[in-house]
Amino acid sequence: MEDDYSIFRKFPSLEQATELKTLLNNNGIETVLGDNVPPVDVTFSGNTLQNEIEVRIKQTDFKKAELLLEKDAEDLIENIDKNYYLFDFTNKELYEILLKSDEWNAFDYTLAQKILIQRGKSIDKDLLNSLKEERLKQLAKPEGNQKLWIIAGYFFMLLGGFLGLIIGYFLWTSKKTLPNGQKVYSYAESDRTHGKYIFIISLIIAPTSILFRVVSQILN
Repeated sequence: MEDDYSIFRKFPSLEQATELKTLLNNNGIETVLGDNVPPVDVTFSGNTLQNEIEVRIKQTDFKKAELLLEKDAEDLIENIDKNYYLFDFTNKELYEILLKSDEWNAFDYTLAQKILIQRGKSIDKDLLNSLKEERLKQLAKPEGNQKLWIIAGYFFMLLGGFLGLIIGYFLWTSKKTLPNGQKVYSYAESDRTHGKYIFIISLIIAPTSILFRVVSQILN
């Protein structure tokens, strides 16, 4: 089932996504292609969703897939042009790539390690693992206070509209996928509790409101 798959990489084009899909499939990793267009176009925290093609794999395959991409990058690095832009990066900027590996492709992540080693910097597996763990902790933190959306949710809930139902549902159930494939709730427990209340109450008020309007029209 697709629910068993987590987002591994996102691409702006189907061609790029298919290229990765083929590489993973050829190495025994099952994939599912999809996009990030939500069933309802609702955004929170001022974020603007962009339509991207997602390559999804099972969470248990994430480590294997990461190692496969790094190995593939190793092969490409052998013939890298010395004018490649990463060679102009400072050590601090290269370490930033290692810290935020989820924001960079496997090639740049692997090359950053190579350049640092060439500059006499020590890079070992323990360091890389600690950086990834620290990054996961940062990304796992709930998004900022959703006060405005909570107020909007209660407002539309009282109006008896379905928008309150939708806002409540997203606040309550929305999840994000971490670089290791783990899925965590997007919002803090307090915000999710408000979302749950908004959703449940809207679930009662919205149909009642519609029924009241229908009855009123019949009586008139």
